Amino acid sequence: MMKKVIAAVVLIAFLTVAIVQAMNKQAEPEIISQETVAMEGLKVGSKAPDFELKTLTGETVKLSELKGKKVMLNFWATWCPPCKAEMPAMEQFHKEAGDEVVILAVNIDPHLNVKKFVDENGITFSIPLDEEDKVNEVYQILSIPTTYFIDTNGNIGSKYIGAMELEAMKQYVSDLK
Repeated sequence: MMKKVIAAVVLIAFLTVAIVQAMNKQAEPEIISQETVAMEGLKVGSKAPDFELKTLTGETVKLSELKGKKVMLNFWATWCPPCKAEMPAMEQFHKEAGDEVVILAVNIDPHLNVKKFVDENGITFSIPLDEEDKVNEVYQILSIPTTYFIDTNGNIGSKYIGAMELEAMKQYVSDLK
């Protein structure tokens, strides 16, 4: 009698493990497909993921509302030396490009004193604050600075990782349609 009870318990345990594994396998393709879609959404030529953020000045900026304009979408932080190094070139580019290009420098560390940094460096272009780290995740930023160049149709034209010089900014924007 005891052997039958033990055998039944073991059989139920095996069935439970098999059911749990089967359920996990069914969930995996959905997760993989979502990851694949997210990664494919960041390929050059694909639609730039939309977002809406508050800027340092309290305005709201939504990427999809900038359709028809060329956008330089930069991800940076105040503690990042290469980010600091490229800011003067970005400011110069902003002054030279005027209304032709929208620069969105998304700050990924808004808990630090971003306003002080912006004021000290004389930055006049838009600084959206990614307070919940959502845009950073959607754009899969692994190293900063990272810059996406988005064309007038809202598609990613190119991506640049690292500090950029003024001439490189001009070239990437001129390559956009």
